[in-house]
Amino acid sequence: MRYFFFIVTVLLSFNQVSGQRKPTAFQTKSSLALRYYNAKDYEKAAPLLFDIYKTTHSSTYFRLYLNSLIQLEKFDEAETQIQKEIKKQRTPKPELYISWGYLLKVEGKIDESTRKYDEALDKIGNTRGQYLSVANTFLNWGDYEYAKRTYLQGREKLKDENFNYELARVYLYLRDYENMMEEYLNLLRYSPGQLPRIQSSLSSAMRLDIDNEMRDNFRSQVLKRIQAEPQIVGYNRLLIWFFLQEKKFSSALRQAIALDRRTGEETPQILQLGSMALNNKMYSDAKKAFGYVLGKGESSNYYSQAFLYNLHTSYLQFINKFPNNKEKGEQLATQFERGVALLGISPATINMIIENADLLAFYLDKSDAAIAILNKGLKIQRMKPEQWGRLKTKLADIYVYVNDPWEATLIYSQVIEGNKKNSLGDDVKLKKAKLGYYMGNFSWAKAQLDVLKASTSKLTANDAMALSLLISNNLNLDTTAVPLKMFARADLLFFQNHDSLALATLDSIAEIYPYNSLVDNILFRKAKVEISQQNYSDAAKHLQKIVDEFGAGLLGDDALFMLAELYNYNLDKKEEAKKRYKEMLIRFPGSVFTDESREKYRELRKIYPDKLNKEEPLIEGAKNESNQ
Repeated sequence: MRYFFFIVTVLLSFNQVSGQRKPTAFQTKSSLALRYYNAKDYEKAAPLLFDIYKTTHSSTYFRLYLNSLIQLEKFDEAETQIQKEIKKQRTPKPELYISWGYLLKVEGKIDESTRKYDEALDKIGNTRGQYLSVANTFLNWGDYEYAKRTYLQGREKLKDENFNYELARVYLYLRDYENMMEEYLNLLRYSPGQLPRIQSSLSSAMRLDIDNEMRDNFRSQVLKRIQAEPQIVGYNRLLIWFFLQEKKFSSALRQAIALDRRTGEETPQILQLGSMALNNKMYSDAKKAFGYVLGKGESSNYYSQAFLYNLHTSYLQFINKFPNNKEKGEQLATQFERGVALLGISPATINMIIENADLLAFYLDKSDAAIAILNKGLKIQRMKPEQWGRLKTKLADIYVYVNDPWEATLIYSQVIEGNKKNSLGDDVKLKKAKLGYYMGNFSWAKAQLDVLKASTSKLTANDAMALSLLISNNLNLDTTAVPLKMFARADLLFFQNHDSLALATLDSIAEIYPYNSLVDNILFRKAKVEISQQNYSDAAKHLQKIVDEFGAGLLGDDALFMLAELYNYNLDKKEEAKKRYKEMLIRFPGSVFTDESREKYRELRKIYPDKLNKEEPLIEGAKNESNQ
């Protein structure tokens, strides 16, 4: 009966819009009837719905009225009302015979029900609209097989109508995935412009594909069509879309490149594919995509865009995969030099300038060169405040790196003053407060952090709250604040990429103050250092210990989410990642990472369905997910 609730929702929405003015008596009655119906108070809903039907002659209200009588088991009364409606009409609508057939079916009179359904089919006029109306009525009553028969009859009677899309939807309800795909592929053959609509429908359908049966059918049928009808490029594009849903970027890229060599029109899609791979940290696949576009030469309209994307990917790959490899760092610096020579310094290349400076200062110990290129960037004309602010912020970060906190504080203040109307202002306030924390000015830093708890950015507010609580919890327990000062010093060393010194400082805290309250924080910082050194298994051990022994603390959700990310992207243990994302939804439903965890759990569950309970819904919002 979910179709009834959909109709009710639509009608209620209409009534709410109409109700912006003073509601009429009719609107009040309609709203009350639908409220009773939604509450399953059919005894009160039925007479009101019938009164509204008499006024409006709306088939929707009549159907709701009939269903109310059926739910009340007033079958005779329902049949009488249907017969009266049929007698009133010179040419009775087939929809009435469908409702009559459904009523008889509920009563267990299957043969009589079938005759009414067949009678309805015989009375359909020769227009597309009438076939759609009859099929929708069957769908509303849940008789999918007869909805299918309606469309097949329409295909036979109306030579110009194929009803491919409509039949595909019916086959989905019947779980006949093979015929569903046949209809979608036939539609794509004759109407290439329907591709986005088909993709949207398939995306919704695949959420229900727990056992991968639909995906297996899809892959097999599309490949057969591509082989049989290579001239239909829509099939190739649909297959590329499917590979992207499966996160199979290499397969998608092979198909996209092969198609581009035939059509020469796929460059924007290949760039988009590369961006999707990059967002999923598939750096090699992203670089292949951007590299293919670069291979078309500088005369290509997309060359500059592909160059910037490729350079950005190389930067992210370096800092995440090879941060301690000086040789790779120097090679990347050479690429940035070429980028500056090729594209210049302009508002379009600000991100390149910032990443170049970050590489030079934090990974190659060339702070002077980094400062120089940022100062060149600051001379760009007609920059937006946020663009200017991002350049200045990186400059201040570098001054923190080279132990010049006073210059860094001055520059942070300038950025805050110039970016009061955007999120960058709050982000830099957090950096300035952290700098105070690094320097041991805990009371001042905490005061700034407490203000930032109300930031519109959830991540900024979350980080501010975490650091504020770290300070307050540890100052209250140790009046000398020495362990906290040592810990802040380790955090500064960590920011400056001096990982070995940071680890030594953390170990000193544990040795000198064995019963300090910073144990979980020390484990968390060690995990970050291990990640930066690509010791992912050791990092996972630290994080798991936090989850097991300190899960109720402030770092519980941070550690669990980071552990899930490690399993997903670095250790390639997708089942373990899925378990951790799911655990996030159960243990930390209010975490700042909850939405991202839910999204990634959904993605992994598509590819790696739950083995023990395939019908298990998502935690936290499970009902909404299972109904999609």
